[in-house]
Amino acid sequence: MHMKWRIITCIIFILILDLVLPIKALAHGVKIEYTVNMAIEIIAAYDNGEPMGGAQVTVYAPDEPSSPWLTGVCDDRGYFSFIPDTSKPGTWDVQVRQAGHGDIVHIPIGEDMVVTGGTGGYTALQIVLMAACFIWGSVGTALYFSRRRRA
Repeated sequence: MHMKWRIITCIIFILILDLVLPIKALAHGVKIEYTVNMAIEIIAAYDNGEPMGGAQVTVYAPDEPSSPWLTGVCDDRGYFSFIPDTSKPGTWDVQVRQAGHGDIVHIPIGEDMVVTGGTGGYTALQIVLMAACFIWGSVGTALYFSRRRRA
């Protein structure tokens, strides 16, 4: 009887996760990395590691997110760099697109040209669910091994 309830609980948990978590279509994914020195350096590549040479880059400033602050093109290695206006602190959005594939990266910048943080692209709900799954797994593992010792 316990096994039946475990299966039902797992199915309900999976259904709840399917309804809560946003789903992305992954036809041909894109990976964008950035580093911050005096300039923001973008490295754009497809999921398979192939650089997005010649990809179009559009940079949006925090104070005007609907109109491009800067446009450009990645070099053959998928590199693009720019120096943001430090008088405009906030989240700078950089969009990279090529042949219908692309992504956008959000870069939080402070007044002193320092990356101010971020959550790695995860929403607050996703972070809470990951923490809950970690705790659930840890407790389940501990209970499993404690039960084996008693038997």
